Amino acid sequence: MHNLFTIINETDHIVRIELTNGKKYNPLSLELIRALIKSLKQISSIDKVRVLIISSEGPGFSAGHDLEELRQNKKNKDFFKTLFNECSNLMQTIMTLSQPVIAEVSGIAAAAGCQLVASCDLAVASEQSSFMTPGVNIGLFCSTPMVAVSRNISRKKIMEMLLTGEKLNADDAVQYGLINHSVPLEQLHNKTMQLAKLIASKPVSTVKIGKEAFYRQVEMPINEAYNYTSEVMTANMMEIDAHEGISAFLDKRHPNWNE
Repeated sequence: MHNLFTIINETDHIVRIELTNGKKYNPLSLELIRALIKSLKQISSIDKVRVLIISSEGPGFSAGHDLEELRQNKKNKDFFKTLFNECSNLMQTIMTLSQPVIAEVSGIAAAAGCQLVASCDLAVASEQSSFMTPGVNIGLFCSTPMVAVSRNISRKKIMEMLLTGEKLNADDAVQYGLINHSVPLEQLHNKTMQLAKLIASKPVSTVKIGKEAFYRQVEMPINEAYNYTSEVMTANMMEIDAHEGISAFLDKRHPNWNE
């Protein structure tokens, strides 16, 4: 339990972190960023946890960095360097967790909030959600958010978002690849849980191997990526779950995964 978010055990295998500063649109203050990193790592270390969800209360997912905190530290270069480094650390922590992380987005996800959505492995949003990198409007170009967002959507589209600060609606966010699904608000929780339960039903070792391999290969030249993933698949074939999965398919039965 933390004063800026709540940890909810949805099932034995699915844990939700719900941001609870909804009145302020869940700003990503330095305190919140550091607490999220710590909690994510702690939750990830629990063997039975297979999927994490990051959601929010209130009308917005996250409006990004806490502008009041930025203003209070306007002459403090060291603070800004620490803040942006820690924020980058949070985004990379999500990518390096062994479990998949799903963003459940209700409402606005702006700047570092949009970056957080882009950094999660999957994202489900309500139809009234919107996504933006509006830093240009306040003289602070969304340079760190664009790292994650530009790895999700096309260059032309992210440049338009960065240069204009305009919103991307939920349906367009699906089309451009920023989120996986756009659903009515009343279906948001169920859709996210449906996705989380489906992933949680898959063999843990296979998902862990696959997530790590995905992010490593995607930044490699294609020949390096094939060499690397060939080694990954060879190691994967040595896992009990691979033998069980292949045998179950050939025997026309349900697999009995190794817990």
